[in-house]
Amino acid sequence: MEKIGGVTMDLTYYSGSDSYSDGDEIENRILQIVKEEDYSFSHKEFTSWPILYHLSRQRENIAEPMVINEQDEVLEIGAGMGAVTGAIARRAKSVDCIDLSKRRSLVNAYRHKDFDNINLIVGNFQSIPITKKYDVVTLIGVFEYAYYYIDSDEPFTTFLKKVHECLKPGGRLYIAIENKLGMKYFAGYNEDHTGRPYSGIEGYKEDDHVRTFTKSQLKNMLTEGGFCEPVFYYPFPDYKLPTVIYDEDTIKNMKVDYAEKSNYDSEIYENFNQVKAFHSLAGTEEISIFANSFLIEAVKE
Repeated sequence: MEKIGGVTMDLTYYSGSDSYSDGDEIENRILQIVKEEDYSFSHKEFTSWPILYHLSRQRENIAEPMVINEQDEVLEIGAGMGAVTGAIARRAKSVDCIDLSKRRSLVNAYRHKDFDNINLIVGNFQSIPITKKYDVVTLIGVFEYAYYYIDSDEPFTTFLKKVHECLKPGGRLYIAIENKLGMKYFAGYNEDHTGRPYSGIEGYKEDDHVRTFTKSQLKNMLTEGGFCEPVFYYPFPDYKLPTVIYDEDTIKNMKVDYAEKSNYDSEIYENFNQVKAFHSLAGTEEISIFANSFLIEAVKE
């Protein structure tokens, strides 16, 4: 057990090597940044997409709609470098964070060393015996990577079942994930994980070890997994760096021009104007089907 400030880090289940990374150079650079006293940057000062993605305060916006109070014990699966951990910890009684990467967990620990309610566990979620029951579990940009976490013929179903077991009755699961049918993908943007246009819409290649889903697919998976009818929110331009988050009612009358770049690390070739396309769907049920990403709340029955 290691201690960094008020944060504890448990390496009992660590495999001994980090199985995924944005690269040693960039991740070591980020670790060095968070060890400094003040790393508050404007967006113009971020020198690369990985630094922006991991350290931007805007990442915390995705936690705004989450129902988390000072008595809640939260499990954050796939916490990474802690982009959302602080936002959760400021509202919760405690946050237990699980991540495969020791280095990313170190970043999380150093950036939140002044907190005393954050516990980090380095290891694979499936391999860690979890007996505690939580009020809230979060999967922020994690569910789509179930192939990496879960050894199963049906990794997504198995993942949800295991998460369900971690929740107290009435506990809440929050999933943030890209929409397989996001408007930007039809417009020609590269799929966020594969880097290829239309790869999600076309159903992915067999060796693409990532999957995103449509709104109806996610709804069915959650209800079949023992959760009540899920509630959908719609972050724009996406869940990674949201500037506005709509609910089921407000998205039908969205008027905000959110035309910020949302394929942050690649060139963009738009086949049509997304903003005009969304505005043409204003007031319809269909508009939510094409949101670029989702934040989903699902309550354990």
